[in-house]
Amino acid sequence: MTTALQVADLDASRIDGTRVYILELLKRFGVLAPDEAFHLYHKYAFNPELTPPLFENYTVHPIPFPNQWMQTRFALEMYRSLPERIFFPVQAVPVFLPKASRVTVTVHDLAFRKYPDTFTTATRFKLDFLLNRAVSRAQNIIAVSEATKRDLLASFPTLSETSVHVIHHGFDRERFGTRIPAHAKQSLLDTYGLRDQGYVLYVGALQPRKNLVRLIEAFALLKRNVPEARLVLAGEPAWLSQEIFTAQTLSPYREDIFILGQVPSDHLPTLYQGARCFTFPSLYEGFGLPILEAFASGTPVLTADNSSLPEVAGDAALFTDAFDSHMLATQLLRLWQDDHLREILIAKGRERLQAFSWDTCAQKTLSLILGDQEARQA
Repeated sequence: MTTALQVADLDASRIDGTRVYILELLKRFGVLAPDEAFHLYHKYAFNPELTPPLFENYTVHPIPFPNQWMQTRFALEMYRSLPERIFFPVQAVPVFLPKASRVTVTVHDLAFRKYPDTFTTATRFKLDFLLNRAVSRAQNIIAVSEATKRDLLASFPTLSETSVHVIHHGFDRERFGTRIPAHAKQSLLDTYGLRDQGYVLYVGALQPRKNLVRLIEAFALLKRNVPEARLVLAGEPAWLSQEIFTAQTLSPYREDIFILGQVPSDHLPTLYQGARCFTFPSLYEGFGLPILEAFASGTPVLTADNSSLPEVAGDAALFTDAFDSHMLATQLLRLWQDDHLREILIAKGRERLQAFSWDTCAQKTLSLILGDQEARQA
């Protein structure tokens, strides 16, 4: 039996939650099903930081093509190879696929439908088209949170609830949970001009849905009470990000707002552990992987009270209304000044992590892909 895996996102230069998800699954599929033949299809060359392990039962197929790769070159390859199963770890499926192939697709979020003004028109049209095709073609749909499942069922009233399976992400315990010695931590922070425990951290893409303009506004309010505080935004600029840079430029505290861009992945544990607190004030998230990374790093978390974020954070984070800059600033001030609250949230964060595991995620996902009856009824 053969399973085709569409893993073209691992060719990308940007590393985000979706790409981490794909890589973590590929680290485990080959071990979990040693007798299964997995065929990995991508476009050009894997990002060195996203290169999956090459198990004996993995065959990698780089199939270059300049335009509309999934709809053309990848789809053609599926007709040539006729795999029994195809897994799409992103919410996109070609228009044409072999009818006999069993399709499983992961839906990460419906942000473009919930907040269409945070996307360009072209991007929104493309994502809508691809999601419609994915939902209509897939035998099984994985939602990365209960919130995403609710959004899917609301958006597609004829979609059967039994065809949507919630499988949460995991986190890298070794990477983010390993404590970094104080001297090594400060040495790296020095390269960014930062002081240990002297900044508020955000990690993720720079785009309107992440609500970073309001975060910059809230930071200005925080500075009135905590003049030594700095704000660090670690992530690559994405679509419509210019307003974030404009907000930084117009802020009276622009010199204390550090927009780092995409940082090396091995710097992230230090940035998390060096932060006074981590904030994730998004308007909408399908999951929110950085919350788990902050928990594992022993960093207290402030996040928004919408979409999947309460589902992921549980009682281990402080919450805010994403649309209220003053509330966001007030909660940031609490996290900065209240050491007892910080200790409570750090401890609860460690407990909360017990609910999430990449091993569990991979096992459930693979059982669904391979057609395990018990998994499909879960």
